[in-house]
Amino acid sequence: MGRSMFGLSLHQRFHLYRHPTDMRKGFDGLCGLVTQALGANPLNGDAYLFINRRRNRLKILVWEQGGFVIYYKRLEKGTFEIPKLAPNASSIELTWDELVLLIAGVELASIQRRPRFQNPSTHQKAI
Repeated sequence: MGRSMFGLSLHQRFHLYRHPTDMRKGFDGLCGLVTQALGANPLNGDAYLFINRRRNRLKILVWEQGGFVIYYKRLEKGTFEIPKLAPNASSIELTWDELVLLIAGVELASIQRRPRFQNPSTHQKAI
Protein backbone atom coordinates (compact mmCIF):
# COMPACT_ATOMS: atom_id res chain seq x y z
CA MET A 1 0.00 0.00 0.00
CA GLY A 2 1.43 3.41 -0.99
CA ARG A 3 1.58 6.60 0.98
CA SER A 4 -1.68 8.54 0.95
CA MET A 5 -1.95 11.98 -0.60
CA PHE A 6 -2.56 15.08 1.49
CA GLY A 7 -1.62 13.67 4.82
CA LEU A 8 1.02 13.74 7.46
CA SER A 9 1.91 10.53 9.22
CA LEU A 10 3.63 9.40 12.37
CA HIS A 11 6.22 7.70 10.15
CA GLN A 12 7.57 11.03 8.92
CA ARG A 13 10.18 13.16 10.60
CA PHE A 14 9.11 16.67 11.61
CA HIS A 15 11.71 19.45 11.73
CA LEU A 16 10.75 22.71 13.42
CA TYR A 17 12.87 25.61 12.13
CA ARG A 18 14.22 27.69 14.99
CA HIS A 19 13.93 31.22 13.61
CA PRO A 20 10.80 33.27 12.86
CA THR A 21 9.76 32.87 9.23
CA ASP A 22 8.14 35.36 6.88
CA MET A 23 4.79 33.73 6.09
CA ARG A 24 4.79 35.34 2.64
CA LYS A 25 7.31 32.65 1.67
CA GLY A 26 5.87 30.05 -0.64
CA PHE A 27 7.20 26.78 -1.98
CA ASP A 28 10.48 28.14 -3.35
CA GLY A 29 11.25 30.34 -0.34
CA LEU A 30 10.59 27.55 2.16
CA CYS A 31 12.59 25.07 0.07
CA GLY A 32 15.43 27.59 0.15
CA LEU A 33 15.31 27.67 3.96
CA VAL A 34 15.37 23.88 4.11
CA THR A 35 18.41 23.62 1.84
CA GLN A 36 20.36 26.73 2.91
CA ALA A 37 19.56 27.12 6.62
CA LEU A 38 18.96 23.47 7.54
CA GLY A 39 21.28 21.79 5.06
CA ALA A 40 18.57 19.26 4.25
CA ASN A 41 16.92 17.97 1.09
CA PRO A 42 13.29 19.12 0.88
CA LEU A 43 12.54 16.18 -1.44
CA ASN A 44 13.25 13.60 1.27
CA GLY A 45 9.63 13.30 2.48
CA ASP A 46 10.30 14.87 5.89
CA ALA A 47 7.97 17.66 7.03
CA TYR A 48 9.48 21.09 7.73
CA LEU A 49 7.65 23.42 10.11
CA PHE A 50 7.96 27.21 10.10
CA ILE A 51 6.43 29.66 12.58
CA ASN A 52 6.17 33.44 12.19
CA ARG A 53 7.52 36.06 14.64
CA ARG A 54 4.15 36.56 16.35
CA ARG A 55 3.88 32.76 16.62
CA ASN A 56 0.27 32.73 15.44
CA ARG A 57 0.92 31.19 12.00
CA LEU A 58 2.46 27.89 11.06
CA LYS A 59 3.42 26.45 7.69
CA ILE A 60 4.43 22.86 7.07
CA LEU A 61 6.27 22.05 3.85
CA VAL A 62 6.35 18.43 2.73
CA TRP A 63 7.18 16.63 -0.49
CA GLU A 64 4.51 14.20 -1.60
CA GLN A 65 4.59 12.11 -4.74
CA GLY A 66 4.82 14.49 -7.67
CA GLY A 67 5.10 17.78 -5.81
CA PHE A 68 5.22 19.89 -2.68
CA VAL A 69 2.33 20.57 -0.31
CA ILE A 70 2.13 23.44 2.18
CA TYR A 71 -0.16 23.12 5.17
CA TYR A 72 -0.93 26.53 6.68
CA LYS A 73 -2.58 27.26 10.03
CA ARG A 74 -3.49 30.69 11.37
CA LEU A 75 -4.55 30.94 14.99
CA GLU A 76 -7.36 33.36 15.78
CA LYS A 77 -6.26 33.45 19.43
CA GLY A 78 -3.13 32.27 21.22
CA THR A 79 0.32 31.32 19.99
CA PHE A 80 2.34 28.29 19.01
CA GLU A 81 5.06 27.25 21.45
CA ILE A 82 8.58 26.92 20.17
CA PRO A 83 10.34 24.22 22.22
CA LYS A 84 13.77 24.91 23.66
CA LEU A 85 16.58 24.08 21.28
CA ALA A 86 20.27 23.56 21.72
CA PRO A 87 22.04 26.92 21.22
CA ASN A 88 23.69 25.94 17.92
CA ALA A 89 20.76 24.01 16.46
CA SER A 90 18.89 25.40 13.44
CA SER A 91 15.91 23.16 14.14
CA ILE A 92 14.56 20.46 16.39
CA GLU A 93 13.04 17.17 15.35
CA LEU A 94 9.58 16.68 16.80
CA THR A 95 7.71 13.43 17.21
CA TRP A 96 4.23 13.02 15.76
CA ASP A 97 2.81 13.39 19.29
CA GLU A 98 4.73 16.63 19.88
CA LEU A 99 3.52 18.03 16.55
CA VAL A 100 -0.10 17.29 17.44
CA LEU A 101 0.31 18.84 20.89
CA LEU A 102 2.08 21.91 19.49
CA ILE A 103 -0.78 22.51 17.03
CA ALA A 104 -3.36 21.89 19.79
CA GLY A 105 -1.73 24.52 22.01
CA VAL A 106 -0.39 22.23 24.72
CA GLU A 107 2.76 23.43 26.49
CA LEU A 108 5.38 20.84 25.57
CA ALA A 109 7.69 21.66 28.50
CA SER A 110 5.04 20.59 31.03
CA ILE A 111 4.44 17.16 29.48
CA GLN A 112 5.45 14.20 31.60
CA ARG A 113 6.06 11.03 29.60
CA ARG A 114 5.82 7.55 31.02
CA PRO A 115 8.61 5.19 29.99
CA ARG A 116 8.07 3.42 26.68
CA PHE A 117 10.27 1.39 24.40
CA GLN A 118 11.87 3.60 21.78
CA ASN A 119 13.70 2.38 18.72
CA PRO A 120 17.20 3.94 18.88
CA SER A 121 16.95 5.00 15.22
CA THR A 122 13.93 7.25 15.93
CA HIS A 123 15.24 9.39 18.78
CA GLN A 124 15.12 13.21 18.58
CA LYS A 125 17.92 14.93 16.72
CA ALA A 126 18.71 18.57 16.14
CA ILE A 127 19.79 19.55 12.66
